[in-house]
Amino acid sequence: MTQGERIQNAVSSFGAAASAKLSGGGQPEDQLRNPLEQLFTAFAQEAGLPAGALTLIGEASLADLKTRPDFAVQVSKALVGFIEVKAPGKGADPRRFRDRHDKAQWERLRALPNLLYTDGNGFSLWRDGEIVGSVLRLTGDVETDGAAVEAPSGLLPLIQDFLTWQPLPPRNARELAEIAARLSRFLRDEVIEQMERGSKPLKELAHDWRALLFPEANDEQFADGYAQAITFGLLMAKSRGLSLADGVDDVARELGRTNTLIGTALRLLTEQPEKVLVTSLDTMLRVLDVVAWDKVSKGDPEAWLYFYEHFLVLLRHKSHLGERLI
Repeated sequence: MTQGERIQNAVSSFGAAASAKLSGGGQPEDQLRNPLEQLFTAFAQEAGLPAGALTLIGEASLADLKTRPDFAVQVSKALVGFIEVKAPGKGADPRRFRDRHDKAQWERLRALPNLLYTDGNGFSLWRDGEIVGSVLRLTGDVETDGAAVEAPSGLLPLIQDFLTWQPLPPRNARELAEIAARLSRFLRDEVIEQMERGSKPLKELAHDWRALLFPEANDEQFADGYAQAITFGLLMAKSRGLSLADGVDDVARELGRTNTLIGTALRLLTEQPEKVLVTSLDTMLRVLDVVAWDKVSKGDPEAWLYFYEHFLVLLRHKSHLGERLI
């Protein structure tokens, strides 16, 4: 059997499974989850990944969340990207969404470095808010055509590109500022969202920060300051040669010895039985772990200053919290 035939068989199986699930009722996005997992498992093998290397980690179905895509995707336990699933018929081009929730979600998710949108019929790949290639669509409709749907020729290359993504190390302070600001804004958005949902750990930390440091800060200002503290903490760790690949436990202990604010911010992420900031933190750890400060600074002692100034400009506003972080 040729690769093209195997791809078509995988897509036909996906169409049949999706059609059966969708006909049973329930939220369409939820009904697509298992068929999509099977489809990506088949495509991972065709993309040359080792057997069992691919893991799709599904988020709980919470329709109001705007900062958590439906799947986090790992290859050999390393985060490679996220998949956002929409109901068939919505399309896979977030620029064309009309629903208020979908539009607001896209404004947040566009900060992610490797994101795949699909409604079962269409597939599109996005990096830092820019589309890679074009939207690809199956021939036919998974709701009505089932196993008769057919794969476009570019589907395997698109998914292979998605599954083999690797973060690129920034070459200078300006590039690092652009990456860090984008991730910091996304983290800020997730902090705000979780506080609105009543996150006890974040609300308690916000209370402590107000009591000890910033009594005038509202929730949005706290979120902004907290996101900056985490961002700078991870970058400080990289400037000291620490690894982020295994999480933030060691980083929190190391930085807590010399910087109480950043140490406290990081400890929130290590002392909870469940992660409170899943999407943003995992993305930051993956992207910033490739930062080589010696290559960014090129030996210039003012590199931190250049980075910080550009970073604040890119955040679009200078909160008093941000100005007092360092």
